[in-house]
Amino acid sequence: MTQLQGEISAARIDYNSAQQARADSKSSTVSFHVSSDIMSEDGRDLITTIKAFAETTDDPNVYVLANVPPPAPPGVIPPPGTPEAFNVALLQDGAIELTWKNDNPPGSSGTLYEIRRSTEGGPMTLIDTVGERKFLDNTFPVNSGPVTYRVTAVRSTARGNPANYTVSFGAGGAINNAANDGQNEGNLGIAA
Repeated sequence: MTQLQGEISAARIDYNSAQQARADSKSSTVSFHVSSDIMSEDGRDLITTIKAFAETTDDPNVYVLANVPPPAPPGVIPPPGTPEAFNVALLQDGAIELTWKNDNPPGSSGTLYEIRRSTEGGPMTLIDTVGERKFLDNTFPVNSGPVTYRVTAVRSTARGNPANYTVSFGAGGAINNAANDGQNEGNLGIAA
């Protein structure tokens, strides 16, 4: 019995040591996270100060002296895409509704679409600028022949390639939508 009581006492001492080690480990982990958070915040503030100083003094050597990498030059976003996959619909009030697809570069925003129109081979005239991939034309001349639309995606000073689509009016049949032929041109037919 004396031997068992000695083993129980030794086990109790080891148990208490293990519990203390767990508590110390937990305390050290919490302390590490607090110190790490303070370091990260102070580091961000310091790097912001270094960058501001380098910009105001216009001295790129500041980055070398501070052993901090200089900021990467801003990326250039390519121009907007080319409109494609045009569809046309003749509405009951006689207006033409054009819709299209246009892939724009990732990270770009604010793309507008310039709509130009030529009737029966005349000059291209700017008739509207829209912010969505559709346009309602209720101003084309009555009894006109083929109408060609040129749609160009524009963002700030960047311009995409224009796409020309001709709408022909005819008798009988259904609406025919021609896909872009790779030359940024297509034909759309509306049957009366």
